[in-house]
Amino acid sequence: MICRILLSLGSCVFGSFVVNVTQTSYQAEENHNITLEWTFTVETGRSPTYLNIYCDLVTDDKSSLLYRVHNGAEVSESQDEKFSGRVQSDKDALREGRIRLQLCRLGTEDSGQYRCEVNTDYGSRSASCRLNVTAATDQRSTSPPQEERKDWKIIIIVLTAGALLLALLCCAFYLGSC
Repeated sequence: MICRILLSLGSCVFGSFVVNVTQTSYQAEENHNITLEWTFTVETGRSPTYLNIYCDLVTDDKSSLLYRVHNGAEVSESQDEKFSGRVQSDKDALREGRIRLQLCRLGTEDSGQYRCEVNTDYGSRSASCRLNVTAATDQRSTSPPQEERKDWKIIIIVLTAGALLLALLCCAFYLGSC
């Protein structure tokens, strides 16, 4: 009974604090950039005495830190090496309760579930989204090599000359029979 009362009291106190992901699923291509976004409740007229944010990529075998804020300050030293220099955050958006992270130069190994946990003095929650990065499509031309094109040009010239010669012979034959 006491547990139920504490649980319902906890949901009243922390029930108003919410972390949401803007999109639950993202699709991108290798070597492109993407912006992942979460929102969290900001109490009006009150800024948190502390703000801690922990965003990571969770794959089958491990967790890799993407972004971290400790007591309102960004901590890049603890970022996983694979994200070093590839993550940019919108610091102004934090005041509005938005976490906007641009991930640059995507690779297929960036695919997975991205989780963002937000802790403040008035609540703690997390939300996740999925990112699927596909291999870059081959942008090379499907036209034949230069030498093959030269061969076709020669064939077309020979056929055109032959057709012209045939037309001249037909005209000469026609005029000679008149």
